[in-house]
Amino acid sequence: MTTRDLKIPEQRHPEKAHRPDQAQPRKPDWIRVKAPTSAGYKQTRDIMREHKLVTVCEEAGCPNVGECWSQGHATMMIMGEVCTRACTFCNIATGKPPEALDVFEPGRVADAVKKLGLNHVVVTSVDRDDVKDGGAEHFAQTIRAIRRQSPKTTIEILTPDFIRCDPSALEVVVEARPDVFNHNLETVPGLYPEVRPGARYFHSLRLLQRVKELDPAMFTKSGIMVGLGEDRQSVLQVMDDMRAADIDFLTIGQYLQPTPKHHRVDRFVTPEEFAGYEKAAWGKGFSMVSATPLTRSSYHAGEDFARLREARLARIAKG
Repeated sequence: MTTRDLKIPEQRHPEKAHRPDQAQPRKPDWIRVKAPTSAGYKQTRDIMREHKLVTVCEEAGCPNVGECWSQGHATMMIMGEVCTRACTFCNIATGKPPEALDVFEPGRVADAVKKLGLNHVVVTSVDRDDVKDGGAEHFAQTIRAIRRQSPKTTIEILTPDFIRCDPSALEVVVEARPDVFNHNLETVPGLYPEVRPGARYFHSLRLLQRVKELDPAMFTKSGIMVGLGEDRQSVLQVMDDMRAADIDFLTIGQYLQPTPKHHRVDRFVTPEEFAGYEKAAWGKGFSMVSATPLTRSSYHAGEDFARLREARLARIAKG
């Protein structure tokens, strides 16, 4: 069997190769970012390479990579670089993962976190539907390894939906006690069949609700993209659904089309509309909201977590 070259689009996303090209509209001024060139960016990149780690920053083509890496912030992506799902918005390579889970990876992640001196780290993963527990124990081992090496570092995880797993898989992750449990709904329920066909909206919502049932003190977080074809009312309904599941932190960002084979950009949502979404979310009772065109799940995660924790302490103080 020949080795795939994930730099070639047809091999990176074989299921998308037959799709017709979707026009990629010109980005408005408020979306554009500068190419990364700083010394801090290069240092973070070198540490990732040295520890043979994958980051979602690179794999998903995040527009904020230059800013975050220049500050030594990177989102670790565990369990390989090939995802078993084929979401139409995502730039992570898809297919059957070529290798089993790497038992040494949690230690390498912990080493990198210590070397970067992170106060807050975000750990995410590809979907691994080929693994019985969806990688739940691997997440738990990674959390424990970071705790051993960097006990003062707060840990945020961004997990798959574990939809094909026994319910005990989620319990394994929660028992490892991350500080923030994030799982993104990604879009409104009406767009799931075309945007997130391997997932189910209400399963993802229930997953986050169950985290709170297992550990009421754990912060929960979720995010969606806009500009995929949703309307304002459907976004407001998602907010209501999230609050009913007691989700603490909401992120909303602009969808950006990675290649012509990916889901098209329906439109670029204006900064004023994002401000309106943010105001609405605060009004619905979220403890933390980030809603801007360049918002991503992990963007400014450390600073936002500090504000999230302060908000909870303020509420407790008020009684």
